Amino acid sequence: MKIAAIDIGSNAARLQISTVLHVDDAVSFKKVEYVRFPLRLGHDVFNFGEITPESEVRTNKLMQVYKLLMELHEVEDYMACATSAMREAVNGHDVAKRIKDLTGIEIHIIDGQKEAQLINNVVVQALDERQFLHIDVGGGSTELNLYLNRKKINSKSFKIGSVRLLEGKETRGAWNKMKEWVEENVLTSQELVAVGTGGNINKIFNLVAKVADTTTLAEIERMRNYISGYSLEDRINKLRLNADRADVIVPAADIYISVMKWAGADTIIVPDLGLKDGIIQLVHERWAKKQQKKK
Repeated sequence: MKIAAIDIGSNAARLQISTVLHVDDAVSFKKVEYVRFPLRLGHDVFNFGEITPESEVRTNKLMQVYKLLMELHEVEDYMACATSAMREAVNGHDVAKRIKDLTGIEIHIIDGQKEAQLINNVVVQALDERQFLHIDVGGGSTELNLYLNRKKINSKSFKIGSVRLLEGKETRGAWNKMKEWVEENVLTSQELVAVGTGGNINKIFNLVAKVADTTTLAEIERMRNYISGYSLEDRINKLRLNADRADVIVPAADIYISVMKWAGADTIIVPDLGLKDGIIQLVHERWAKKQQKKK
């Protein structure tokens, strides 16, 4: 069977369709389709406080495309979630309702805590007993989650993200609040490793060209400075970055680098997991419960 996840973020909207695999008693997911489109809803919301009519039209069109792709793949169940931009837009719920009326796709506008929980459900599988600081940088917010012995011991969402920084709309004092939280909660007596999720850290990691899933703070800084040395046009043409990635990748890198320095983390794991993977897992759990009730 196939299931799907739609993640509508502040920078882009993603569709992932996965096949559910069963080996003995273990369940895993194999990605068979992945589409990402740069809606950049955060530009509207962080500047004007609402989703503009033009952006609503584009979002409607994209949801129709995603619906057709799911029908072609014969997807049995799916879930669509929207994060920072849509939850902060004064017309976010109205836009979501109109999209449902037009496309049939129900968009769940989730808060930062639910967003972090969905991501953590898949990220925790990549951890061991050490202390980990999970840093998830989106377009509108950054979620920090502290783990010890594979258990989350603290978490916090901050209104600071790549698009918000690019637009100069970060919440006043957000940097200091994030620094204070890190310094107050990280256990200095324990070794700490950072875990990075989000499209920007994945792209930086790919540019660093590591074979394993770990790199260093020094390498992240080196790549950040390398990218920032290029103009926006050259980032697109010479570094071959997508236009909607080329402008936000340096602000996003600044968040990862700052948090790692505050936490004293010299290394970072980049497991290539995110909200869409957490949604996929949730969709399967929901589907499995339905099947149990039928028996």
